Amino acid sequence: MSSNIKNKALSLSERESSSSPWGRPGGDERDHENLSSPSEKHNGYGKIPENSNSSPLGRRGGDEGISERESSSSPSGRPGGDGDYGIYIHIPFCKQACHYCDFHFSTSVKKKGELVKMLCRELSLRKEEIPGKTVHTIYFGGGTPSLLSSEELKQIFETIHANFTVAEDAEITLEANPDDLSREKLELLSNSPINRLSIGVQSFFEEDLKLMNRAHNATEALESIQMAKDYFNNISIDLIYGIPDMGEERWKKNIEIALDLGLPHFSCYALTVEPNTALKKFIDKGLIIPVDDEAAKAHFEILTETLKRAGFIHYEFSNYGKPGYFSQNNTAYWMGKPYLGIGPSAHSYDGESRKWNVSNNSLYINSLEKGKIPFQEEVLSLTDKYNEYVMTRLRTMWGISLEEVEERFGLRFKNYLLDQAKEHLREGLLDKKEDKIGVTEKGKFLSDGIAADLFLVNLDAEN
Repeated sequence: MSSNIKNKALSLSERESSSSPWGRPGGDERDHENLSSPSEKHNGYGKIPENSNSSPLGRRGGDEGISERESSSSPSGRPGGDGDYGIYIHIPFCKQACHYCDFHFSTSVKKKGELVKMLCRELSLRKEEIPGKTVHTIYFGGGTPSLLSSEELKQIFETIHANFTVAEDAEITLEANPDDLSREKLELLSNSPINRLSIGVQSFFEEDLKLMNRAHNATEALESIQMAKDYFNNISIDLIYGIPDMGEERWKKNIEIALDLGLPHFSCYALTVEPNTALKKFIDKGLIIPVDDEAAKAHFEILTETLKRAGFIHYEFSNYGKPGYFSQNNTAYWMGKPYLGIGPSAHSYDGESRKWNVSNNSLYINSLEKGKIPFQEEVLSLTDKYNEYVMTRLRTMWGISLEEVEERFGLRFKNYLLDQAKEHLREGLLDKKEDKIGVTEKGKFLSDGIAADLFLVNLDAEN
């Protein structure tokens, strides 16, 4: 590693003792926005990520692990078991709309300053939700967090440190688009508390980027990563597979280019066609060929085999890391740790309930100006918690602990799980080793469907 790379493992307290301004203090939209709060009941199985502004079930672009602080051994997995907490901050602005994206954002940044001020107000109002807890991960997702200015980042960090206890070795990730990462921007970010970048590359090929309507080009994708390595040594990139007309050779070349860059982490997602997106409309009109699930499965298998040979650990369905570089943020989601979601559309989880903020920038700003947080909440039943546990754990290399199922949910749930798992065990899609049940290589691409078969439906042990 070259000597000019800043040591991003420096503790927050070490950085704050310097003259850096980032330490503790001595705070009309294009409409990818709903005009009211979500009407549907959140069931805990929405999209994330790595990111995220949704429940912990994965997302395109995000991001998000166990770095130097933890090895690849299993965390406890208990919600809030050791006092860890995460903070997710949603920055709902983008330069342009990607054709596949259905996350909440605006392509007008004219309210960005106002919204950042209200993000800080929400942080202050919610400090009592985690009294005595330590924040171990902070994640800036979006949207496009790399659109934040130096002053806006400083305002947010000062508010966080004024209201929360942040671990000295906290992982602090910012999602960035390649076209935002000039050398000047990277210098600014490296002098902030941010110690991990998640770069939304998606593809190194021009035809893929144009189909997805990404703001960057292939040259910017490569150059931004090469420059970022001069400032950060904990970098993840996002790649998307299953893109129409992306053959196996082009996908293999994408992986080869990514590996040649010497990065420690990849988040890779199958292209999904969401309702009310430009991609869905283009496919319906016959302008783009439909997404091929079999091609996506083949791409997934190529990816998994190639990265395994290169020394990466497939620790969650969409995430691959070198030892010591798992995303702490993502891992916390999958292991059921609690987190605060700050900003429009952001979701929060405390082990007992989920909250989600209104998906509208103007309504969010107007409510916070009055000192009110515009959110809805769902209290989770025991069955909800069990289903979420099964869904999230089955996506990870740690799998389902039968002992933990019995301890947290009761013997009835454990017996139900074992009964429902029998067929998948016989077919070689699941594997049982002592106390653990996990997906096999054969079952990985089907893990969400398998998890659904293990869910409890219309049955609650509390009744």
